[in-house]
Parts: sequence; structure tokens; C-alpha cells
Amino acid sequence: MKRYSISRAVRGAGFASALFTLFFAPFATHAADTRPTFTPPSAASLPDTEFGKIVRQGEQIFLHTPQMAGKFVGNNLNCVSCHLDAGRRPDSAPMWAAYVLYPAYRAKNEHVNTLAERLQGCFRFSMNGKAPAADDPVLTALQSYMFWLASKAPTGVALQGQGYRKLPAPAQKADYVRGSEVYAQYCAVCHGAQGQGQKNGKHWVFPALWGADSFNWGAGMHQIGNAAGFIKANMPLGQGGMLSDQEAWDVAYFMNAHERPQDPRYTESVAATRAKYHDSDDSLYGIEVNGHLLGSDAPPPGGTLIQAKAKPAG
Repeated sequence: MKRYSISRAVRGAGFASALFTLFFAPFATHAADTRPTFTPPSAASLPDTEFGKIVRQGEQIFLHTPQMAGKFVGNNLNCVSCHLDAGRRPDSAPMWAAYVLYPAYRAKNEHVNTLAERLQGCFRFSMNGKAPAADDPVLTALQSYMFWLASKAPTGVALQGQGYRKLPAPAQKADYVRGSEVYAQYCAVCHGAQGQGQKNGKHWVFPALWGADSFNWGAGMHQIGNAAGFIKANMPLGQGGMLSDQEAWDVAYFMNAHERPQDPRYTESVAATRAKYHDSDDSLYGIEVNGHLLGSDAPPPGGTLIQAKAKPAG
């Protein structure tokens, strides 16, 4: 992948041309986004009212999910692990852009979902836990936070930055070996050589990307396209857009070619579960990679919630 230095860019071209090369060229292959733009309110503008207290509680749940909603979380991820900048950042499935599109039909479960049901799915799959009741205070706080972030946004409209970036198909088929090289160069320093994440004492600084502490096989991030779009726009952290599209596809493939907790919808076999829920080129579940059938050695879903239940009393 071609790299640039400021001095070389400025010497070889006019200043305006150099600025384009440095800051806009990485995105030049993507079509212009004509969807409406929206900027959520700043954290400092959160109202000091009874409603504001619940909004702030939702924000804290979003930032510190295992600590604030531990009875529903089976791993060490926070909502903010995949929805960056407290759910504000475009192209990392921001909460303000999601709020205005629900209720909505979802092919994943083949019916119209309320926002509460969508959040229940996040706890079940991404957090490898269990779904809170629709009227649980945790969901009330999270929905209140999302509502506040979406203040004054148009409803029923897909906004610019909604979801994860949709990358064009890669020039070359995504590759495990190339992906492992990208991972070693750019990702392992934060997420660990084995994708195990990184702690500072008991506090998780960078999330696990595979293994027992990560999202399970039912989470949207296990889909290669979602992971590639998220990585392209946001990774390495603070340097989004640095990787080429091909590198993003390759490292997404590498990340999702590792075992993770089982899909909680698992039926009688990996093959049957793939046929029912993962029959797509976007999923590696039930596919053999490097001699291992993915999903065949997955830890059970539920993570720490299951471990706590199995722990003998006393």
C-alpha cells in the first residue's frame, strides 16, 4: 500500500494538490454520499433534569456495560467497543442514526423489530449474554440516550454515517495470510497477538476480537462486510482510512476466521445452523479454515453468565 510523507507530497505538487493526496485520496474510490447529514448534541448539553438523569444513565451503560448491566452481559465488551465515541461517531453504527429507523423489518429474524428488540439482540449476540425484558430500566435508559442523541434528526431517513461503511468488493478475494500480516502490523499492538484484547488491571482498554471474551457467532460483526467497513473507517484507532480497502477486507477475514462463542440459535449441528442462519459468503461459520471447521469448537454462548451459574455455592 502506498504511503505519503508531507514533505514529499508538498515538494512534488502544489500545496492544494498535496492536501488532497494526504487527506482525501484514501476515500476517493467511494461514491459521494448523498444522504442527509446530522450532528448529535454535545455531551455538555445534556439537560440537568429528571429526564437528563436517565439519559446520563444510558450513556454510562453504553460506556461501561459489564459494570452497569452485568446481569445481561457474558463477555467484557462495552457498547462503545463497536459504536465508537459513545455511539456518536459516523460509520461505526452511531446511535443517533439507528434510533430514527426503528421500528423496522429485519431479515435476521424475519419480522418487524422495535428498538427495544434490536437492543435485546445486541445483548444476546454482541455481548454474548441474555436479553433484558423490553421494559427493563437498562433498555429504558439506553433508548432514552439514543433518543437524546437523535434530537432534531429527521425520522425514517437513513442518515449519512449510518451503520458501517459499505466497501466495494475487494479486487482480490479476502485472504487469511495477507490478513494475518495486516493484523500483526496494525492491530496486535492493541488487541493482542491472539486477539485476546488488552486490560489495564481489571479494566478492559481494548476488546477481544475472537475467543471466549469476544462477541458470539450470532453478532453482526462476525459478518465480513460489516467488519471490513468498520475497520476501514475507524482502524487503527485514530487513523481511520489509513488501510486500503483490500487490507480492510483481508484483516476482517482473518479476524472472523477464528473461533468465538457459539451462536445461541444453534440447532442440532454446525451444518444445520449455517444453513438456517449463516448461508452467505459473508459468514465463515461452518466453513473450514486452516483445517478447522469454524463453529465446531465454539465455547458455549453466555460466557461469564453461564460460568457464574455453574459455579458451586459457598
